[in-house]
Amino acid sequence: MPTTAEPKLIAGNANPGLSRAIARRMSMHRGMAVDLVDARVERFSDQEVFVEVFENVRGEDMFILQSTSNPANDHLMELLIIADALKRSSAARITAVIPYFGYARQDRRTKARTPISAKLVANMITQAGIERILTLDLHAAQIQGFFDIPVDNLYAAPIFAMDVMHHFKGRLQDVVIISPDVGGVARARELAKRVGCALAIVDKRREKPGEVAEMTVIGDVQGKVCIIVDDICDTAGTLCKAAEVLKDAGATEVHSYITHGVLSGPAVERITSSVMKSLVITDSITPRPEVNEAENIRVVPTAPLFAQAILNTWHGTSVSSLFEQETLTPIYEWLYHSPD
Repeated sequence: MPTTAEPKLIAGNANPGLSRAIARRMSMHRGMAVDLVDARVERFSDQEVFVEVFENVRGEDMFILQSTSNPANDHLMELLIIADALKRSSAARITAVIPYFGYARQDRRTKARTPISAKLVANMITQAGIERILTLDLHAAQIQGFFDIPVDNLYAAPIFAMDVMHHFKGRLQDVVIISPDVGGVARARELAKRVGCALAIVDKRREKPGEVAEMTVIGDVQGKVCIIVDDICDTAGTLCKAAEVLKDAGATEVHSYITHGVLSGPAVERITSSVMKSLVITDSITPRPEVNEAENIRVVPTAPLFAQAILNTWHGTSVSSLFEQETLTPIYEWLYHSPD
């Protein structure tokens, strides 16, 4: 494959703010302007998606920036149609940068006669001509195996670790990292290891999706600052109830770090009126105005992470190096710089 002069970015409508931020960060790294490719991604009157690329992309290394967040179907179709437009325009390689991979929670058959939608979406993405995926905190790591193309699954844990060590400096001995269910223990353990804190679990039993029947704390949280760690927060019912259970078990404060803030329905209202002191999310999904206005919700940027991952992919260097805090610290120094 011929080496192109610069990587080229094209964005869908899912997260324009993050797309522009990634372009700005890449401009800083490159010491030259990296702009989004001039294109239009819009709807016909019958809501069909239409894409037109106004720049020559023949032989170029293209990166599509598009989360498949709400409305998931519209944003997924935008991704597929952009890929088709680039493929038919003779782009040399097409990489999909999907900060939030929708349908990831449908990764297995939970009962008879149900689909595995995550696999279907993987097939569609591959058939559209996309040759590589860059994503963040897949709901289930095994989804990488649904694809017959390379998938680089980045992690928010190093960013969260820097944030925890910055905002809880001097109190880390009192911090306990909490997994909100047994299935999330590996994710919580990873953060606990990075910040050197203890680990506890909130064991939950569901009667049906969206409802939690019972919660039990496994571990000592008496007099501790609890930090709940998870990948997705949707309606926030489970999260807010877990915070209440931890407070009832003797926790002095409860905070949460969630990678993907879906925050649908009554989520923001629940969070603002809950016992949680703060909720930290990333900008993998465009925060709604009420999210930005909520006093106890804070958004940390992922643009530095994705910008570096794109450049590493373009250069053909290691993306897994971004799993390490030492690698990310320099590119997040502006956010967590301490005069001490």
